[in-house]
Amino acid sequence: MIILASASPRRQELLRNAGISFTVQPADINETPLKGEVPRDCAERLAREKALAVSRENPEQWVLGADTIVVVDEAILGKPRDDEDAVRMLRLLAGRTHAVITGVCVVEPVGSSQGSVAGKINTASETTLVTFCGMSDEEIREYVATGEPMDKAGAYAIQGMASRWIPRIEGDYSNVVGLPVALVYRMIGKQGLGARG
Repeated sequence: MIILASASPRRQELLRNAGISFTVQPADINETPLKGEVPRDCAERLAREKALAVSRENPEQWVLGADTIVVVDEAILGKPRDDEDAVRMLRLLAGRTHAVITGVCVVEPVGSSQGSVAGKINTASETTLVTFCGMSDEEIREYVATGEPMDKAGAYAIQGMASRWIPRIEGDYSNVVGLPVALVYRMIGKQGLGARG
């Protein structure tokens, strides 16, 4: 059993679908990128901070942290602040290919690594390229009005209505939804964590 340091219903659904046993304890951290921070470093740092925040309260448990960012022109797009911010992000993505990076961090229980007093920290990330069709301003505003973009990095959900504008992805689909399941399974599988049958 692992603790997921996230309230994301999408991450929870991905873990359930993969048969990975987990409980949920969201981490409350500042998700603002650091000045000059490289996107991959940002995603991995935030995933690590989330996992460590929950691990400090649960030192005897395995903890999984994750953070997904959307990157276009080296700019990091997080979750939109409001409707106009969502419109701005979608205009940036329309008719282009962008990167989705999810940082993943697994913290082992204290004492699980040859009697150590601090749990081992394993951090990695996955990148997927996503191509959007062109979108009219009217389409963008109608989509934003549905509310779907508001709690999503880059202001869209590939598994939702935005799928109509995404003809191509290169890489792990589940990564774009919010968690690269195959990467997570490799990280926790080799550390002896079982999955439900």
